[in-house]
Formats: sequence, C-alpha cells, structure tokens
Amino acid sequence: MDRSPSIVERTATPYVAITVHVTMDAIGDVVPPLTQEVFAWLESRGIKPTGAPFWKYNIIDMERDLEIETGLPIAEPVDGDARVHFGVLPEGRYVTLMHVGHPKTLMDATARLLKWADGQGLEWDVSPSPQGERWRSRLEIYYDEPGQDMNEWETELAFRLADQDAH
Repeated sequence: MDRSPSIVERTATPYVAITVHVTMDAIGDVVPPLTQEVFAWLESRGIKPTGAPFWKYNIIDMERDLEIETGLPIAEPVDGDARVHFGVLPEGRYVTLMHVGHPKTLMDATARLLKWADGQGLEWDVSPSPQGERWRSRLEIYYDEPGQDMNEWETELAFRLADQDAH
C-alpha cells in the first residue's frame, strides 16, 4: 500500500557512500551488503548516521547497467577513502512516494510515481548520457528495521525535479 505522491522541499544533506556499477539481475546480491559496509566504516570513525540508509541511482540503463551509491546521511563533511566517498544530496524540490511492501514491488511503485509526475507535467533533474539517464538525485530511502518482515518494509522514493528557472 502506497501513499499518494507529493512534492517536498529537501535541504542539502551530506552523506558517505560506496558507488558500484551493477546489472538489474545482480542488484539484489551486490548492493544490499554494501549498506552494512558503510555503517561499519562510519562506526570505525565514531560517526553516527543522521538518517536512514539509501540507494542513489546516478545512471540508469536498464538494458546494460546502473551506477548506484549505497549511502548514509551524516551531519558534517568527512574525508573519504579509496572505497567510501563523501557527497552531498542536493537541495531542491523532490517528488516523494512512501511505499510499504516487499522490495520486489518497488519497480511498480516507481512506475506509479513516474506516471503521476508525468500527468502533472513535471520535469525531472535528469539528462541523457552515453551511459544512460544521468539523474542528479534519485533515491530509495530504506526505513526498515533488521529482522522486519520484508512485506512490511517502508521505502521512500524521492526523485529530484528540475529547477524551475532552468527552463
């Protein structure tokens, strides 16, 4: 069961993440373990995350591969290393949708969000590239708890809209 999409203003948010290139078939095996690696990286430095873990889809080419960051928000900038890097989620207007259900149903929820925004005449902060669609900030934010029934997971989809003055 999903709530209705809405448009919200989000502030700039510092984060740390690991970036990977992965195919759609391998995403479930490759990306989830990276979240624990980012948690461990922060813990080893005495840094507490300020929010829920997320996946940030930077480049999407469903036929070839995706570039995804697995990250956690933090309060202050930090120096990364060869594996974990620092970044900032951009401020701006985002279309959000809170999805409750198994992660396997996220593609359907994403399709509903995209269709809703299309019906509203909204434009995404996305551009074409030789690698695929390059999104400035397209997030899946995971609010589930360890051991929680996956059919009850709460995942927020948050996709940044193009700046209004950019057109």
